[in-house]
Amino acid sequence: MAIQQVKRRGKTKDAEIESKDQRWHCRNRITLVFGSNHTEELDTYIYGDNSLEFKTVKFHQAKSKAIEEILDNCIDEFYRGHVTEVHTFLSEDKKTVIVEDNGIGFPLAKAKQVYSEFRTGSKFKDEETDEKGYLFRTLGQNGLGAAATCLTSDVFKARIRHFNTKKEQTWTFIDGALKVNKTTPKAFKGHSGVRVELQLAKEVYKNVIIDEDLLRKRIIDLAYNNPGLTFYFNKEKYFYENGLFDLAKRIDEKSAQLIGDDKFVYETTNTKGKKVKGRIDMHLSITLDPSSDDRERFISFVNSTPTFDGGFHQDRFRRIFINSVKDKLERHSKKEKITLVDNDVLTGMTFICGITMPNPRFESQTKRKLVRDAHLEKGIEFLMNKYMDKFIRKNKDYLELVMERAKSRHKFQMLKDASKKSRKAKKQRVEKLLDANERRDRSQCTLFICEGDSAIGGLRSARNKLYQGGIALKGKPMNVAQANIKDILNNQEFLDIMASIGLTLGQEVEWDKLRYSNIVFLADSDVDGGHINTLLTNFFYSFWPELFEQGSIQIAKAPLFEVETDGGVVFLETPGQLEELKKKKTTKIKAIHRNKGLGEMSPDAWKYVMSRDTYTKITVDDKKTAKAMLEVCFGKDSNPRKDLLLDQEGENVSVTRTTPRKGAKTASTGEKKVAKKTAKKAAKKVTKKAAKKVTKKTAKATTKKATKKTTKKK
Repeated sequence: MAIQQVKRRGKTKDAEIESKDQRWHCRNRITLVFGSNHTEELDTYIYGDNSLEFKTVKFHQAKSKAIEEILDNCIDEFYRGHVTEVHTFLSEDKKTVIVEDNGIGFPLAKAKQVYSEFRTGSKFKDEETDEKGYLFRTLGQNGLGAAATCLTSDVFKARIRHFNTKKEQTWTFIDGALKVNKTTPKAFKGHSGVRVELQLAKEVYKNVIIDEDLLRKRIIDLAYNNPGLTFYFNKEKYFYENGLFDLAKRIDEKSAQLIGDDKFVYETTNTKGKKVKGRIDMHLSITLDPSSDDRERFISFVNSTPTFDGGFHQDRFRRIFINSVKDKLERHSKKEKITLVDNDVLTGMTFICGITMPNPRFESQTKRKLVRDAHLEKGIEFLMNKYMDKFIRKNKDYLELVMERAKSRHKFQMLKDASKKSRKAKKQRVEKLLDANERRDRSQCTLFICEGDSAIGGLRSARNKLYQGGIALKGKPMNVAQANIKDILNNQEFLDIMASIGLTLGQEVEWDKLRYSNIVFLADSDVDGGHINTLLTNFFYSFWPELFEQGSIQIAKAPLFEVETDGGVVFLETPGQLEELKKKKTTKIKAIHRNKGLGEMSPDAWKYVMSRDTYTKITVDDKKTAKAMLEVCFGKDSNPRKDLLLDQEGENVSVTRTTPRKGAKTASTGEKKVAKKTAKKAAKKVTKKAAKKVTKKTAKATTKKATKKTTKKK
C-alpha cells in the first residue's frame, strides 16, 4: 500500500540542526552520565563508631557519582597491583575534595585527553589478560567517568607522578576545561601516583556542598570490599583484613555468619579464537535478627560498586538460599501440614554479598543494577552448592525459627477464617448459660466458669442475679496448645464460653462489647480442679492475653472445710488454716465437714464464695516466660513437663502471679501461686504412682528370686 501524501498549506519551517560539543552535552545532560541531578531519598545505611545504622538519607546521585569516579580509578589501579593506599580529604567548607593514590600514574602527555575527552582510557581491552592469564577486572569500562567529572567542575586539578619516567606534571582545568593550564614536567621525590583536587560546578549541580557522611560511607565500603588496600579519610584510617565479613560483624557481631568466600574460574574464547581464563571472586555472609519483622536487606557490591537497585547477583543468591532451606524443611512442613513462603525464610535477615569479576554489565553508567551473566550464574551456583549444606547443618535454631514463623502465619490465617465462624456463634443463644440480668452496664458483670453441672445448682441459689452469671464445664477443657483452630471451633464448650463473654477467636478483645468484664474460674480444691484452672488459663492466654493485663481473669477458692464452732460456721480453704484454728484456745470446734467438691458445699458455703468482694487475679510478670512455661506445661514435647512435675520443691515453676485485689477478705491471704501449687500436687501424685510401681516391681523380683533359691535347694 502506498503512503498517503500530506497536503500542507504555506511554507513549513525546517528543524534547526545543531552540533554540541561534549562539554555542553555533559553539563546539560548530566543525568545521562551520572544519574539524577536532584536530591532524593535513598534507603541505605550510615556508619557510626563501630556501628552501622539503616536509615533513609537525602541522596544526590550525580554529585556522589562525580566523586566516586575518581575513587574508582584508584581501585582499578589496585586491581592491577599498583596501589596500596588511597587518601581522601574534604575541606572544612565541604566544597573541595582531594583524592590521591600511590599507583604508577600514566604518561603525562595523555592527561588532557584522559580528563577532558570521552571514550579515553585504558580499560577498553575487555579480552586482555594479566600476567597470570586472567581477564582484567575493572570498575571503569566506558572512558567517561573522570572526564565527565572534570567537565562538570569549576576547578579540576590533576597532579600526575609517572613512575616509569620519574616525572611529575600538574594540569589545571577551569570552568569545565574551557581553560587548561599545565606546569612544566619535573622530577619528583617520594611516591608516584595521581592526585586530583576538584570543586564541582555550581552551574551544573546548583548545590556543590558534599555530604561528608555519604563520602565517608563510600570510602569505608571500598575498604571492606578491598582487603589489603588501606584508605584514609581526613587522616582517619580504614583497613579491614577480613573484608566484607568484617562488615557483617559490624552489623551484628553475635549473629554474623560467613556462608561462603570463594573463587570460580572459567574458560572462554575471545574474538581472536584464543582461550582465556576468567576469575570471579564471591562473598556471601548474613546476619539474622530473630525478633525482627522487617523484610530482608541486601548490601551488595560488584567490583566494589554498591548495587543499590540489586540485579542478577542478588536475585540468584536469594533464590538458591530460599530453595535450600525449603528443601531441607520439606518433610517437616508436610508433616505439620503447612506451606513455607519466602518471608518465613528471609524475615529479619541481612545479606552481605560481594562480586569481583571481569567485564560486569550494568543497566546504566550509574552502575546501580547488574544484568545477567552466564559465567556469574555458574559461579553463584558453585558457591551455594559448596557451602549451603554446611550452613544448614550448623543452624538448627534458625530452621526451627523458620518453622515457627510458618506455623504462626498459618495459625493467623486460620484465626482469620475462624473469626467469621466465631462471630456467627457469638450471636447464638447459649443454652447452658445462667445469665446475669443487668442490661445497661455489663462491665459490672462477672461470669463464673464452674466445674460440673452439679455446681450450677449451688451457684443459682447463692448468686447475685443482677451481676453474676455462670456456665458449667463438662469434664476437663481441651488443651489448646496441642489442638488446631478447627478443633477449637468444633468444641462446643469453648464456643459457649466465647459466646457468653463476647469474645471472638482471631480477634482482640472488644472491651465495649464484652458481656462480662470479669471471668472467674471456680473448680474443686483438688489436683483435678487445679488442672482445669491451668487449662482455662492456657486457653484465654493463648488468644486474649490482654484480658490478663486488665485483671479480668480470676480464680475463686472454694472452702475445703466448713467448721462449726461455738461462734458460728468458719470456712477454711487449706489444711494449714484448719490446724491454726485448732490451736486457738478461745475457739471450741463442734464439727468439721470436709468438702470433696463444689457439689458437697452447703448453701452457706456458696453464699460465702459468691458474696466475696474480690477474687484472686491471675497476672503475668513476663510475657516471654509465661509463653515458654505454657509451652512446657501443655506443648507436644513431654520431656520438659516431666522434669517440671518431678521437681519436688516446685522451684521456678510459676507461670503467673496470683494477686488478691485490695480489700480482699482474710480467707484469701493463704492463697499461693496457682501454677506452683498445681505443679507441686501433680508432682506428689506422679511420685506416689512411681513409688508404688517401684515397690510392686521390687516385690515381684524378690519373690521370683526366692522361688528360684528354694527350687535349687530341693
